[in-house]
Amino acid sequence: MLEDIKKQILNLKKEKDVLILAHSYQAPEILEVADEVGDSFALSIAAAKHPHKTVVLCGVKFMAETVKILSPEKTVILPTENATCPMAEQINPQEIIAFKKKNPIFKVVAYVNTTAELKAVCDVCVTSSSAIRIMEKIKEPVLFVPDKNLGAYIKSKLPGKDIILMNGCCPVHDSVNEEDVKAAIEAHPGFKLAMHPELPAKVLEYADYIGSTSGIIEYADSVSDNIIIGTEKSIADHLSIKYPERQFPLLAKTLMCPDMRITTLMDVYKAVLGTGGLNIEIDEETRLNAKVSIDAMIELGSK
Repeated sequence: MLEDIKKQILNLKKEKDVLILAHSYQAPEILEVADEVGDSFALSIAAAKHPHKTVVLCGVKFMAETVKILSPEKTVILPTENATCPMAEQINPQEIIAFKKKNPIFKVVAYVNTTAELKAVCDVCVTSSSAIRIMEKIKEPVLFVPDKNLGAYIKSKLPGKDIILMNGCCPVHDSVNEEDVKAAIEAHPGFKLAMHPELPAKVLEYADYIGSTSGIIEYADSVSDNIIIGTEKSIADHLSIKYPERQFPLLAKTLMCPDMRITTLMDVYKAVLGTGGLNIEIDEETRLNAKVSIDAMIELGSK
């Protein structure tokens, strides 16, 4: 059944000139029909480079919005309307507007895992892989939103910088605690630990490697060790398929994002066919304001 649907998707996307982008956390069968696989920002850059007029983004809503911000001329479809990200929606843009009025010397830096409306009132966006590099170039004090864990990691690497955090987080990564780590180490002696900086600071203290989703995959590619994976389960699944002779146990059972798992291959099929999914629309003022923060990220990240 799945093979038949995959063949139909592959045929349809050629016939209808549709580009399929899939976040690394998506199911293996979705990754197999995708033209590009990667983290949220890499997919946005990829969309802008491809000539296709229609993009099906397999991930969550803020990712599809970022594609639309950078490629407004394209039709951008999210296969499953209710695939959202709790962290992306934790901070109200009005809170940022109020903060900036009271603290005009601060730069507001937003993790790319945020809504278009929040990006529109921030100064600079960052990814988990570019955050430290970009933040050390900003001379002003910083309000970092929304992820307190990624923010705490950045602060630990830039101890002399004035950084204020808000109380947002990824509920999936934030659910992991020190007891989970100790249990994983005991169950898998000698294994390396690779962790995403969205995990709490106490957990990150045990890591052999800390990095973004793509960084964790690159780390696994660079070593021959068995590795405990401290991010979403799909990365452990992906690496287990890629390296069947090695072991990639999950750091904690809770590391499964329900929103990333909502999208099915049939949802992708309907989106490519044109009978399903959410057509992403952003008003032009919001899009242009949000693009300012993304353009600043590209500029600062490339220097």
